Amino acid sequence: MAYLATFFWGWLLTSLLLGFAMGWIAVVHRGPAVSRRLALWLSVLVAALLAAALARIVPGRYGYWLDLGLIMFALYLIGCAIGSWLRDWVVSRGLPRA
Repeated sequence: MAYLATFFWGWLLTSLLLGFAMGWIAVVHRGPAVSRRLALWLSVLVAALLAAALARIVPGRYGYWLDLGLIMFALYLIGCAIGSWLRDWVVSRGLPRA
């Protein structure tokens, strides 16, 4: 894990910043929502991939890519959460109080 962070720090930082940018934009742009069924399937897929990574089921290069992809995905989601929270905070500061 430390090797991934040391060797791919640029890619990890890029995924965090890209998530921040998408989270910042997501507050302004309201796209169509994801259905509950699709959200459930995506959650199951991520849980299965996480379980495979933790159990070290996937060996070699593909396991390495799986670990890297999951770390980048987690950093992207963290960046999205921070970006949308900051954008909401900045926009709500400008509104008059009721």
